[in-house]
Amino acid sequence: MSLRVAVQMDPLETINIAGDSSFALMLAAQARGHSLYHYNVTSLAYEQGRLTAWAAPVTVQREAGSHFAADERRQIDLVADVDVVLMRQDPPFDLSYITATHLLERLEGHTLVVNDPASVRNAPEKVFVLDFAQYMPPTLIARRIEDVRAFHARHPGDLVMKPLHGNGGKAVIRIPADGSNLGALIELFDNAWVEPHMFQPFLPEISEGDKRIVLVDGEIAGAINRRPGAGEFRSNLAAGGYAEPTTLNAREEEICAAMGPELKKRGLVFVGIDVIGGKWLTEINVTSPTGIMAIDKFNGTDTPALIWEAIETRLGRG
Repeated sequence: MSLRVAVQMDPLETINIAGDSSFALMLAAQARGHSLYHYNVTSLAYEQGRLTAWAAPVTVQREAGSHFAADERRQIDLVADVDVVLMRQDPPFDLSYITATHLLERLEGHTLVVNDPASVRNAPEKVFVLDFAQYMPPTLIARRIEDVRAFHARHPGDLVMKPLHGNGGKAVIRIPADGSNLGALIELFDNAWVEPHMFQPFLPEISEGDKRIVLVDGEIAGAINRRPGAGEFRSNLAAGGYAEPTTLNAREEEICAAMGPELKKRGLVFVGIDVIGGKWLTEINVTSPTGIMAIDKFNGTDTPALIWEAIETRLGRG
């Protein structure tokens, strides 16, 4: 049976169809006979128990420059007109994002939202990962420079400093072992963000890349290794990194097995985790995970189909 799918994401005009995971999910939905709407999160409106969006019916095709066609936008009811909402707009995970999760949570029991909005809200990438601290490198979340200097003294060498709610490798900074720029960087971060910041020892293994492992309903779907580009230590594809095929070792499989049941219980259907050096878990990506097109290219798999099978099963259609 076909589903009516509303995709909450950034403008279709701006996406790179060669690597965009949301576009891959839309193509797969269409191939399964599902109909698609596209809307921007800013068009959500709630009144007297009714949640609506200003949405366009769309069709998609893998043709650069002509990858979608849209009808006139109209107001749709996210209960009466829709079976599934894909919450796929990119972070930052800010008050706008959080508010959207509160609104979409009102659909519980009526329309399936993937990933579950309450769970997304309660599982920001660099905070939810603390539930699995036994697999993480030493980590500090703090704002006071005195706390950071004490952490640095306990873990001498280069540090990495990250915004707590950033994405795509943006503003991830390497601090040299002498800490000469630490004070200035904390001043900069404090002016840009009101939340505390994340600090970890620099892991030299990053030169060999980090693995993006995708889990679908708590099960391993595949992985890629992401290597830093020339002159970079960040391996994020959005920061100039590049992907290569990989396999998982026993430690990485153990990490996935430890978190898989919790992801499934929370309704986190599509999740990407990052592991450095075959052993260090650094992030659990639940807001708008990516990487499935590269995984499928290297492995000959069909991860979007796995995701839709999981969604259909949750709806009793599988």
